Amino acid sequence: MQLTKFRHSCVRFDEGDRSFVVDPGAFSDLDAALDGVEAILITHEHFDHIDTDRVSKALRDDSRLRLFGPQGVVDSLAEFGEQVEAVGPDQSFEAAGLPIKTFGHQHAVIHPLVPFIANVGYLVADKVFHPGDSFTVPPTPVETVLLPSMAPWAKLSEIVDYAVAVRAPRAFPIHDALVNDLYDGILGNVLKPLVARYGVDFGAFDEPVDA
Repeated sequence: MQLTKFRHSCVRFDEGDRSFVVDPGAFSDLDAALDGVEAILITHEHFDHIDTDRVSKALRDDSRLRLFGPQGVVDSLAEFGEQVEAVGPDQSFEAAGLPIKTFGHQHAVIHPLVPFIANVGYLVADKVFHPGDSFTVPPTPVETVLLPSMAPWAKLSEIVDYAVAVRAPRAFPIHDALVNDLYDGILGNVLKPLVARYGVDFGAFDEPVDA
């Protein structure tokens, strides 16, 4: 299984000739991310995780394409009927032939005045966990965690603590479209050695990786 990041939190999973994508949002390279996928998984409804216009076009262009996401996302795409399916925490289904388990139910707190929304994290093939915008810790061993690395709902110490809590041997950065070279240096010089103390290898995600 190969993982390819198309900027920010958009990650494509390819297994042989089958593929799906998680969180094709407005900050991402969607032409490449959506090309030929069989399924789209959405963690939550924020625009940087789902570009509704582009996703709608993809669903319209391919009646075989399926989308999975929280109820609010599915409600916004109700015109597509059985092509879209609502998922919540503690469910199992398949996307492009790969087994998916869901964990978590709420977006991380941005501020008490900002409305809470649903967020579903996806564990792919019992190996790779995409948490969306949450600090959800799967109640099962994980080989690779896709680690939100900069967000209005997170500070560096919380990101470190999350990586340590999941304790996956490998971590790759996501949610980083706004990261500049200075902050990228902090991730490499501060976060990477800290999580390494707990057996977590925080690596670059500039090229496709195998899982």
